[in-house]
Amino acid sequence: MAVEILLPRLGWDMTEGIFGEWLKHDGDAIKPGDLLYTVEGDKATQEVESMDAGVLRIRPDGPQMGDTIPVGTLLAYIAQPDETVTFASSQVEAALPAAVPVAVETQAAPENRKPEVVHRTAISPRARRVAAELGVEWRELTGSGRTGRIVERDIRAAVDAGRPPAPSFRATPVAARMAQDAGIDLAALAAQKPGQRIGRQDVEAALASQQEAPAAPDANAEHIPVTRVRRLVAQRMSESAHTTAPVTLTTEADAVELVALRNQLKAAFAPRDLPVPTYNDLFIKLTAVALTEHPLLRAVWGEDEIVVEGGIHIGLAVDTAEGLLVPVVRNVQEKSVRQIAATTKTLVAAAQSRQIGSADLQGGNFTITNLGAYNIDAFTPIINLPQCAILGLGRIVEKPAVHNGQVAPRHQVALSLTFDHRVVDGAPAARFLDLVRQLVETPLLWLVE
Repeated sequence: MAVEILLPRLGWDMTEGIFGEWLKHDGDAIKPGDLLYTVEGDKATQEVESMDAGVLRIRPDGPQMGDTIPVGTLLAYIAQPDETVTFASSQVEAALPAAVPVAVETQAAPENRKPEVVHRTAISPRARRVAAELGVEWRELTGSGRTGRIVERDIRAAVDAGRPPAPSFRATPVAARMAQDAGIDLAALAAQKPGQRIGRQDVEAALASQQEAPAAPDANAEHIPVTRVRRLVAQRMSESAHTTAPVTLTTEADAVELVALRNQLKAAFAPRDLPVPTYNDLFIKLTAVALTEHPLLRAVWGEDEIVVEGGIHIGLAVDTAEGLLVPVVRNVQEKSVRQIAATTKTLVAAAQSRQIGSADLQGGNFTITNLGAYNIDAFTPIINLPQCAILGLGRIVEKPAVHNGQVAPRHQVALSLTFDHRVVDGAPAARFLDLVRQLVETPLLWLVE
């Protein structure tokens, strides 16, 4: 049985629409999801798709491009291949392709299912195009065509009567109507795009630029030159954001044992004039232990392969007057906490005094960044290419926590792991971060490494 194709209601308040064009031909085989035609609603032109399969039968006396028709207008049928459809209003039978068998019976569409096509301030497609090119507001004109339709001669007559033509340009009917409604000069817009057809997107962009007009320049504004380091950081961060598939996982670890360990190391190292390990040093060590068990987190992405290097080389993000630098502690798996502390002390001092060499800033396969000094908890660190992961450390803060079934003040630290999903899946990354949490909570697990 044939299925009616009616003009749908595209919006809550929509009562009529402007018919665009058929995207299929009469007699075409149709399947669900095929785009049938376009219609202009209250806000935009939309493509209407078929919900059924069959053969498209278009009304011979149906609406033409630019016709205004009410919601519910019968436009066509989706018939079965062996079905003949006769449109009662025109008594013109839609012919089936020769290859399709024709049934004897005829099913007529009920007359009350075919609302009359309304040409309310209708305009022919050619007249609409000429009006857009000449900058004529056709809605104010009286048509001389059949049933009062506005035709090309009406547009030309309006120009001859004193409406100054705009410079010649091309614009879609939708763009012309939007420009007229928004008070946008299509001629000026066309001058910015010579030789190109003005579309809906162009008018929307022009409208947005009008609404977001820039404020007058601030005479007291400070203009800061972009340094070489700043430019390099910007380039690397933008490259990372646009080439990786970053995902950030966060968790919280009980840091009571870690705080106690650092206090013990401080008490033991300071009197001997040895570098006192910082929390960064401790995290570098414990992270290296976790990376030993999860080597994919220190992989480097290549065009045709993923490279997992033999050594663990951890970069430490350092804030300097010139910008962000990431010196690298090499072969962490071979170093003790005391050796790591001595190495980072030298590297950080060199970075902050601008005395660090380029060799000390290259070759890392994992990065740690710490914003705890700025009272930051969890955050989303950006991967340092070509690495595939970075660990963000938040502040170590004392707050109520449940321990052994009791609520008591405990030191807690937030951990944020950003990883490249091209290289590592979510579950392995989560297992790595959970191991880092365990190592924070139980330092004895890695002190013997």
